Amino acid sequence: MAFQPHFKPVPGFGHVIESWQEWWRAAVKGTVDQAAVIASRREECQLSSRYLFMLAMSAGIAVLGLLLSSPAVVIGAMLLSPLMGPIIGLGFALAIGDVPWLKEAARSLAVGTVLAVLLCALVVFASPLQTVTPEIAARTRPNLFDLLVALFSALAGGYAMIRGGAGTVVGVAIATALMPPLAVVGFGLATLNWTVFSGALLLFVTNLMTIALTAAVMARAYGFSSRLSERNTLLQMIAIVLSFVALAVPLGISLRQIAWEAQASREIRAAVEDVFDGKSRLSQIDINFDAEPVAVSATVLTPELRPDAEQLSAHAIARRLGETAEVAITQYQVGTGSKAAEEAELAKARARAEADRERVEQLATRLALVAGVDEQELVIDRERRHAIVEAKPMAGAGLQVYRELERRISATEPEWRIELRPPARPLPAVSFADGKLTEAGLQAFDLIVWAAQRINAPVALSGPEAERSALATSLEARGVRVRQVNGNGQSGMVSAAWGMPDG
Repeated sequence: MAFQPHFKPVPGFGHVIESWQEWWRAAVKGTVDQAAVIASRREECQLSSRYLFMLAMSAGIAVLGLLLSSPAVVIGAMLLSPLMGPIIGLGFALAIGDVPWLKEAARSLAVGTVLAVLLCALVVFASPLQTVTPEIAARTRPNLFDLLVALFSALAGGYAMIRGGAGTVVGVAIATALMPPLAVVGFGLATLNWTVFSGALLLFVTNLMTIALTAAVMARAYGFSSRLSERNTLLQMIAIVLSFVALAVPLGISLRQIAWEAQASREIRAAVEDVFDGKSRLSQIDINFDAEPVAVSATVLTPELRPDAEQLSAHAIARRLGETAEVAITQYQVGTGSKAAEEAELAKARARAEADRERVEQLATRLALVAGVDEQELVIDRERRHAIVEAKPMAGAGLQVYRELERRISATEPEWRIELRPPARPLPAVSFADGKLTEAGLQAFDLIVWAAQRINAPVALSGPEAERSALATSLEARGVRVRQVNGNGQSGMVSAAWGMPDG
């Protein structure tokens, strides 16, 4: 009798899937107390006095931490924020098709969001500190990594809330950082800065949608009962996927740009280093990719000065990147004295170069955000410590607003001459009493002088002849070109307007 080998049948792939599904239903879904989880999530979605109070305190702490540029204070605001409750509730209500719960969560979230933004805007408006700090600037350029952080945090948070784990939710609150972006939105609203406002709002919407949609997917995965039909369930999942794609596309483009800039920075650094010998050191390098062409500013410590270093570096960068660059290199000669003197000179040069680089970089960032423009639109003269920026028109902002913005920036950089050039907004009328400028007239006079110097345009005056002539003389003494228009006008009042340019 011939030997007949015996083989055990290998389970098919479908059988493996069925076994896994059976295990998931029994060992995972069956161990979740759905009623308790839903009750807890519902309670955290209620628009209660406690919710509003904690939200207001969190918003106040967040905006103060941002203005002071204090990460510790900002983290404290994240821990106090109750926004996670209605956002997770939104996802659970979406998953099970509970429309009343969905409306309640959406209402709590909307009221809380508006309250936080308005409160933060009020604090910023009343605060003497309105400078864009590094903590604020860091939340104005979201990218795909921010979406991934929100996704992983939402998975951890959803699991903790379903399986039980209050300690994990604390970490999720820090990772997703819902309140700080809202505080930055309030800052942008108070300072009428669209760049800050829109960037922070995109970051908040990214976190909000990612957490809510991820919570909905996890709720369905853990078997929370659904009131939706099979067709509606399919449409719901398609909508969730499309929402993630809609968020991922612009954030992915932003991340791609950041990655390119990182690679280009390495190439530029290598190009500059290759110009000098091995004994030289590149102390610092500052690259502005928004400029056209790319602007490179470097400080090199070298025993031998190279007069042609800038030209050679520009050619090398053009070969590596395939585009032109404007290069400015500051060279410090070292290595010509004793070792101790050399080390002291080297340390001094490094410290000076690094401090100068950081200050110019921070100034450029603040100026661009305050004026609502890109950094490439700035004109910065490092040698003369002079910065010029053309401010974009802001709704409802008169000349006094732009002058105050310039004053605030100048106060933080006393060594620099800052010129914020406003759009040609209406000039104020100048009041006189007994042939002399009133207090309000003096303020109007100073504002006209400032605006005319920034815009470099003549001023047309109309009103009583005596006051008009006196005002024209005072303005011309301050370097303002004047066009006088005949007309009596209101007694004691001279109207000012922008005149036709010369030629």
